[in-house]
Amino acid sequence: MRILFLGDIVGRPGRRAVAHILPEWQARYAPDIVIANGENAAGGIGITPDIANELFALGIEVLTLGNHVWQKKEIYPMLDTEPRLIRPANYPPGVPGRGWDIFPVQDKQLAVMVLAGRVFMEHADCPFRTFDALRPQIETPFLLIDFHAEATSEKAAFALYVDGRASAVLGTHTHVQTADERILPGGTAFISDVGMCGPFHSVIGMDPEIVIRRFITGMPAKFDVAKGAPVLCGVLLDLDRTRGRALAIQRLQYRMTTGQ
Repeated sequence: MRILFLGDIVGRPGRRAVAHILPEWQARYAPDIVIANGENAAGGIGITPDIANELFALGIEVLTLGNHVWQKKEIYPMLDTEPRLIRPANYPPGVPGRGWDIFPVQDKQLAVMVLAGRVFMEHADCPFRTFDALRPQIETPFLLIDFHAEATSEKAAFALYVDGRASAVLGTHTHVQTADERILPGGTAFISDVGMCGPFHSVIGMDPEIVIRRFITGMPAKFDVAKGAPVLCGVLLDLDRTRGRALAIQRLQYRMTTGQ
């Protein structure tokens, strides 16, 4: 089973980059399914129904979300009705949406789950204990986890904790692609952060001048998505078709020279 996972899509530049490069990557790598983190797709924070449908139309089959899932209220009803939208599973009971679901991939079943970290993040239930509670409910051995967290130590610790019980743990949220991709001893593929699809000359996708001014003055400021040529970051996963263990994980990155 081959999976193409795209990092956090940031605003219109990120969506344009996906529209421009994804067909080429699909032709070159022939993934069985395309998954992307879409929690920053609407102006850099949150997602709307129109944008979710725009991304689905590009060939993305599952959209994972993160700590900005609640920023656009218009998405709330869609979270309950659209199984292809997955928000963190370790949020309190009763909130809109689902934290995992199962998707057919050829003749197999792939489970996709999102868990939010707790270090330097908004409050969420323990992702380690949440995983332990949910894993017995998932019958397929094919399980991809988007671990949406700030601290690389928490991401690495979680991946080692679930090694052998998940096919892959892919870190998102920090928007900076890390060079630590590997397959753990139990067969779980891991990378601390997949990176982002968004403006390369930026501060994690945002306008540098606004971010720098906020650091210097300490004054609050509304962030805007940066302009300019975007970068597209992702990983390509190959999973064993019987046990769901990872065979390979490859980092992908494409820097566009102009803003399309």
